[in-house]
Amino acid sequence: MGDGAGPDYRRIAEAVGAHGLVARGGFHPEAPDGVPALADGRPTRTLIIIGSVGGSAWPSFALSRERSDGSADPLDRWTRRILLAIAREFDAAALFPFGGPPHLPFQRWAQRAEPVAPSPLGILIHPDHGLWHAYRGALAFARQLDLPARGDRPRACDACTTKPCLSACPVGAFADSGYNVARCIDHVVAPAGQACRSGGCRARLACPVGRHLAHDEAQARFHMDAFVAARQRSLRR
Repeated sequence: MGDGAGPDYRRIAEAVGAHGLVARGGFHPEAPDGVPALADGRPTRTLIIIGSVGGSAWPSFALSRERSDGSADPLDRWTRRILLAIAREFDAAALFPFGGPPHLPFQRWAQRAEPVAPSPLGILIHPDHGLWHAYRGALAFARQLDLPARGDRPRACDACTTKPCLSACPVGAFADSGYNVARCIDHVVAPAGQACRSGGCRARLACPVGRHLAHDEAQARFHMDAFVAARQRSLRR
């Protein structure tokens, strides 16, 4: 669990772990972090980031009522139900990276909590999990909890000379100038993009770090379909 992790942190990790979620570390917020106060006005003194690694949460979510009820945003709704219940159990507030705007700065918070850094694809890369992890929420506490040490580690990309992630995309959606979302979507929804639609992003799969954690076909298809649907909704607004 990491040096310094107190009993409360371990109990929280066990509670979220029962659903396949993972306690991803935390920090004691300072003003520049932009962590909101609790609903009663008390400042947040501890923030614990909750996420998943590889397919850790997929079995639990796949069997959930949200996954099968046919309504929009099933993963977000499942996450909200699980974390709100855990927050009540531990006298905390649940915060989420979805539901905005405005959107909470989860990527910045994640970099405070554990040794992740931006990759050439824009996704945060972890030295062990690679690109195969996600942040689903956070638990905010009015009390200060003992947390595992963040542990400084080199960014995996710095030792990678070939950068296969930047050349693997079949339509060149990733470049030094940024991520061309429209080009990516156009390809994924076309017949030529079925391999990406059913198997996941080719650029992400090209990264050698944590490759054993890559999503299986069912999970990859779910996330890609959700990505396309979200983009299409945004264009209709």
